[in-house]
Amino acid sequence: MTTVAAPTTTGRPVLIPLALAQFICSFAGSSMNVMINDISTDLDTTVQGVQVVITVFLLVMAALMIPGGKLTDRWGRKRCLMAGLATYGVGAVLSAAAPGLGVLILGNSILEGVGTALLIPPVYILTTLLFTGTAARARAFGTIMAFGGIGAAAGPLIGGLLTTAIDWRANFGFQALIVALILFLTRKLEDPLPADPTRPFDTVGAVLSAAGLVLLVTGILAADNNTWLMIALLVAGAAVLAGFFRWIRGLERAGREPLLATRLFRSHTSNLGLVTQNAQWLVLMGVSFTVGAYLQVVRGYSAIATGGVFTSATLGLLATSLSAERLAKRHAQRTLIVAGFAVTTVGIVVLLLLVRAVDSVWAFTPGLLLIGLGIGLMLTPSVNIVQSAFPDSLQGEISGLSRSISNLGSSLGTAAAGTILVSELTRNSYAAAMGALALCGVIGLCAALFLPRDRAA
Repeated sequence: MTTVAAPTTTGRPVLIPLALAQFICSFAGSSMNVMINDISTDLDTTVQGVQVVITVFLLVMAALMIPGGKLTDRWGRKRCLMAGLATYGVGAVLSAAAPGLGVLILGNSILEGVGTALLIPPVYILTTLLFTGTAARARAFGTIMAFGGIGAAAGPLIGGLLTTAIDWRANFGFQALIVALILFLTRKLEDPLPADPTRPFDTVGAVLSAAGLVLLVTGILAADNNTWLMIALLVAGAAVLAGFFRWIRGLERAGREPLLATRLFRSHTSNLGLVTQNAQWLVLMGVSFTVGAYLQVVRGYSAIATGGVFTSATLGLLATSLSAERLAKRHAQRTLIVAGFAVTTVGIVVLLLLVRAVDSVWAFTPGLLLIGLGIGLMLTPSVNIVQSAFPDSLQGEISGLSRSISNLGSSLGTAAAGTILVSELTRNSYAAAMGALALCGVIGLCAALFLPRDRAA
């Protein structure tokens, strides 16, 4: 049995680069929402073209996160982290110099997506291994999820500032600089578990899982153009994923190691936690794209004005996510998740009603503030519930699965809400997209209600 080496790097020194890694990956997914008009004009493309760039980036992350988590056992957590950062940095530089949409997709969607899939699982594995106990992990995950949530919520604001002051390409230069800083800060990081180069890797399982997820999200993107194509892609995606589960069960029966252990899906608590994670990021990224596109295309707001609107969401998310340790000591994790979904769903409804009734930028503030408060309230307990449900030997697999489910939610949110919105950019399509996101919030709330009742830490 492999034992965890006593970590030589603990506390703030290791937590800062891990949190920054989550920040920049979340920032990349949302900052482009305020650059829609600028990128469309500069690269001679459309709103749908920019939506594809954003969605493919999120989809590549979701499709490769499970294989990325598995590779941490074979290559080691630090090596995967460094390789992911290097790949991401190359993608950011290439995106900054992109002469057209194709190169932007290669740099941002593909290379940054692959880099994220390699670097994010080690972030969560290292956090789980280096911080023990519910309160300590809540504090560590709270910091990481706060940075991730802030990256997603503040992405439009920072992106708007950079786009207005310099150019949309400066956003990718900013990402490259942050990646260089993380590489510098992690140079002395030590892996608490030794790498195992002899660990088998399930290539067939990796291909099947990635293909199934790609087909599902592509099907949603096709909804606006061809209903029958959408149905065909969704059915094909479901069939491929069913084949994936049959494959990994077959490997286990044969005594071989699959990409994912089927026992990961036998935990009732973990399964519900994964559903809540998916719903959280679906709502957050869906709202970010919907509001960003609506403000720029329908109301004609600039990048900086659009980013400024999201300040209230950033402040709300910061307030609750940074209080994760204190909240975990006072309230059960189930309570926090239920309350988070309730507040978030109310925020979406407020955002929808006020924006339709009041023709002012301030109409967005109350709803976005509530959404930020709600998302920040439940991000940390959802991650903690899932990660803590399994032993150290399964942290590579569950971290990859957890991040894959979360990023799948992000890509589904951008694809579904974006498809509804860009079909006809009007108040009615905005209302339809926000209504769909509110429904997803209710689904997440229902899943949270079935979580087992636990105690405060």
